[in-house]
Amino acid sequence: MTGNDSNPIASQIREHMAVIGADGAPVGTVDHVDGHRIKLTKANSGAHKGHHHYLSLGLVAGVEGDTVRLSANADVALTFEEEEK
Repeated sequence: MTGNDSNPIASQIREHMAVIGADGAPVGTVDHVDGHRIKLTKANSGAHKGHHHYLSLGLVAGVEGDTVRLSANADVALTFEEEEK
């Protein structure tokens, strides 16, 4: 993890953690934290599998065990995804 010293939540997020929406629906799986974003794995990256997507750490409501819970429902969180370019 680089550049995450100012965000305490970033230090709690680890590779292979499940990412779920506030509604409990799956969003993806953490590849790693990249700056102020969570990079999701290609194989499990929302509706557009096959390439990486990113979610802002600002969407994270909390970390519970091996799960990252977002503050938005999964369908809404997917609209905030940024595709790898």
